[in-house]
Amino acid sequence: MTTLTETRICVIGLGYVGLPLARLFSTKFPTIGFDINRHRVDALMKGHDDTLEVDDNLLADAIHNHGFLCTSDIDQIRPCNVYIVAVPTPVDDNNRPDLSPLLGASEVVGKVISKGDIVIYESTVYPGVTEEECLPKVEEVSGMTFNVDFYAGYSPERINPGDHEHRVETIRKVTSGSTPQVADFVDALYNSVLVNGTHKAPSIRVAEASKIIENSQRDVNIAFVNELAKIFNAMGIDTGDVLDAAASKWNFIKMRPGLVGGHCISVDPYYLIQKSQLYGVLPRVMSNARRLNNSMGTYVANQLIRQMNLKGVPVKDARILVLGFTFKENFPDIRNTKVVDICHTLGEYSQNVVVYDPWVVPLRAEHEYGIPVLAELPEGPFDAAILAVAHDRFSALDLRALVPQPGVIYDVKGVLPRNIIDARL
Repeated sequence: MTTLTETRICVIGLGYVGLPLARLFSTKFPTIGFDINRHRVDALMKGHDDTLEVDDNLLADAIHNHGFLCTSDIDQIRPCNVYIVAVPTPVDDNNRPDLSPLLGASEVVGKVISKGDIVIYESTVYPGVTEEECLPKVEEVSGMTFNVDFYAGYSPERINPGDHEHRVETIRKVTSGSTPQVADFVDALYNSVLVNGTHKAPSIRVAEASKIIENSQRDVNIAFVNELAKIFNAMGIDTGDVLDAAASKWNFIKMRPGLVGGHCISVDPYYLIQKSQLYGVLPRVMSNARRLNNSMGTYVANQLIRQMNLKGVPVKDARILVLGFTFKENFPDIRNTKVVDICHTLGEYSQNVVVYDPWVVPLRAEHEYGIPVLAELPEGPFDAAILAVAHDRFSALDLRALVPQPGVIYDVKGVLPRNIIDARL
């Protein structure tokens, strides 16, 4: 097994998780980033990360001062002895776990791994995937034996895209290894670059489980608040006022209702839901939370339509402005955005739904969802507007000039002045 001073790292998968991690490791160890997307690799080597997770200056410093290399050439990663896998773990159209990116990355590892090397997985999975699915693939391709010829660890990613406070170097990480010695090595490896240290889990399966319940817990909590919003809206009570009052108690956990998109909270729970059923356990709370949160885009659109009807604003062919398309504020990520559901529902009533989001690359939105997204604010007036994402740039808009009375303004995020809106979630 390699030692810390001999470590040469390859990070496989240069997305929202892999690139920041590889850039950080490059400050201490010889590091190569590998990705099968050549356009992505070329852009990174030219000094720009279009996910905006790594600042161009930091990326340039890593490349020019620390020898950081990004490549799609598998031969260039053969000299490495620690392989860190950070690829997506999506679900299919039926919300079943899709392990193909993970197995593909494991195959890559199997083609280059040497005796004594270590492979560490960061991708979010249900307990058992690393040892039951990934490592057998590495064994099959390499012809070597796990825990005899090569070793493994698991350190779940904790990247929060768009979060400029909780960066990869400041997040405390969970680590684990396939033997006590390997666990110590993996823990020391991450501790060498992390400011706030690590938590060493007793096994890979425990580390896997710890990650997947982080996002499942948030999903359940948000679903509870979304259900409250539906209840209080039906009662004619403002949900935000109720939450503010309840939060005056010291141990009340204050959360806002909203749309749950992205690649983590809205996806990861399905992995645990699927696996738990194989053990004869029906995870009702998590399953119901997923159904409820997935319904919120349609619910919000119907609430806007309700407000328009109440104010006598004709819905058919109304000109409606949707502000925001990403799954979170001040960030270009459109993965699994639930604003799509708002657009589809409103589109059943009007062909004049206009989406504006200055953070989105219009061609990407058109390709992924078939929805035109404008990068420049369209001219008013509009019959209604819905604030779907709380981008900072929207705070300067004069919405009442864009949506004159009796037009309807609906605030999904609860951030607009109360005197200009007609309703909020």
